[in-house]
Amino acid sequence: MDRFQEMEIFVRIMERRSFTKAAEDLQLPRATVTNAMARLEERLGSRLLNRTTRLVTPTLDGDAYYARCVRLLTDIEEADGAFRNTAPKGLLRVGVQGTVAAHFLVPTLPAFFARYPGMELHMDESDRLVDLVREGIDCVLRGGTPQDSSLIARRIAMLEQVSCASPAYLARYGQPRSIEDLTRHKAVNYISSASGKPFPLEFMVDGRMQSIVLPTAISVTGTKVYTGCALAGLGIVQMPRYHIEQELQDGRLQLILPDTPPPGMPLSVLYPQNRQLSARIRVFTEWLQEIFKAAGQT
Repeated sequence: MDRFQEMEIFVRIMERRSFTKAAEDLQLPRATVTNAMARLEERLGSRLLNRTTRLVTPTLDGDAYYARCVRLLTDIEEADGAFRNTAPKGLLRVGVQGTVAAHFLVPTLPAFFARYPGMELHMDESDRLVDLVREGIDCVLRGGTPQDSSLIARRIAMLEQVSCASPAYLARYGQPRSIEDLTRHKAVNYISSASGKPFPLEFMVDGRMQSIVLPTAISVTGTKVYTGCALAGLGIVQMPRYHIEQELQDGRLQLILPDTPPPGMPLSVLYPQNRQLSARIRVFTEWLQEIFKAAGQT
């Protein structure tokens, strides 16, 4: 085992805070990971990790060595790719929102793997906030304006959004003809995982955005329940059009105020600042840009 592989093992242990999880990620025996760390610390003449039965934490030397290893390993990967002119290979762990992945990503995966046969994807389906480094995730695809300043964001697409409600709801409360008419209406609240507060309804009026908070009887944290509440006639919702295209086509949901639509939802790839843009993340990001452009979501 060369020193670069020892660095890779050390970096993964640091990020996962676990020898066992690092071994699983790297598809190595647990004993190999343990022995590699012992050799590395002996060669450096310094203790890099504090180990207990439940937790692995870095020493001061470990923190400093980790930062240098990340830069070195990324430079090596980029240099190999540039001079060998070979396609990236290896495992890429990505976090995705389920409906976005099912609608846009999954149908095009065969073409992705045909282009990059050496790549392997592990998709974590979740809307929750994640600690990318601690959970061993390389990047996430997220909608909305990024709030975490510790992450680098690369804009991929702008998803068209619409306002809508069910026919039963509109029969009860009336079809709003203007923003002012909404004072007689209710909304289904979607709670932000970042702030814990509901998103207001937003409308573009003469090039400016207006935000409105309406009364509600229910608040939710997931897109499936959000859509279900709209179908049940519980209030007005706003969401990306692709997500409810079928419901709009068959009349189970109806657009409201189409002349003052919500602003588009930005979709971005996020990855840690302490990582340069690796070849695997780069080709994944470029592929995402291609498929969303082909779908008209730019």
